[in-house]
Amino acid sequence: MQSKRSGEWVRPLRSALAIVGALLLVAFCMPPLSTWARRYEFVEATQFCVFAFWTPFLIMIAAPWDRLGMTSHETYAVTEDGERVSPVKLRWLDRCQLRRTSRGGQSRAILGGVLFACLTIFWRMAPLVDGLVHHPWFVALEAASLVGLGVILFSDLVESPPLRPRAPRPVRIGIAAVIMWSVWVVAYLYGMSHPSWYQAFHHFAGRGISESADQQLSAVVVWATSAAIFIPIVFWNLARWFQSEEDPSDELYRLVREERTRGFFGTREY
Repeated sequence: MQSKRSGEWVRPLRSALAIVGALLLVAFCMPPLSTWARRYEFVEATQFCVFAFWTPFLIMIAAPWDRLGMTSHETYAVTEDGERVSPVKLRWLDRCQLRRTSRGGQSRAILGGVLFACLTIFWRMAPLVDGLVHHPWFVALEAASLVGLGVILFSDLVESPPLRPRAPRPVRIGIAAVIMWSVWVVAYLYGMSHPSWYQAFHHFAGRGISESADQQLSAVVVWATSAAIFIPIVFWNLARWFQSEEDPSDELYRLVREERTRGFFGTREY
């Protein structure tokens, strides 16, 4: 009875999270927020955080795939001979999860984390941010690349049924921490730089926010957002890892042994 009651509020909550993620994406692609993002550095930083973190994270934890008709939402089951009996008809995400299960996930998760970290740094570079200010059509490219790769990244960090991470929890913890730290470092550098990295934003004395305040606010927005997203992922996986039946020390030793025998990305070293 208790599990049934919990399921009654989990489904509406997930629907709400998916709607919030989609609305944030649309809101920051349209005026007035898109206009303010070309005028104020901290609004542009908020726009970046929505594209890179909030929208893909909220969509993945909302798991709206069955409502979109992308999964059968049936429990996977096979006979003793290995013949599949459920779901009766596989849909796109069901087949995707089966491929993920058969191939493992450590190398894919690490590669996705590296690519995502590089992409976030790429879109914070001065020529790209200045380009976003002068060429509004850049925003669509930024949103598509960050949301797309962000969804792939978070599919290896959080559960989004039927998609489940295949990488060991220590690997997920490391990926989340490294991405968060890389974002913090870049935000610190441009938040404390004099003059500003981004010359496309113009500030006038006595009118609106000052240049230094705009820089520091943008850094705070990026720091706070990345912390709000990745710190819970780190501690959730850490807590579940410690609660698992397998000794955490033994699992770390096993990962090290696999890395030495198979190579960092799962290829045998000679």
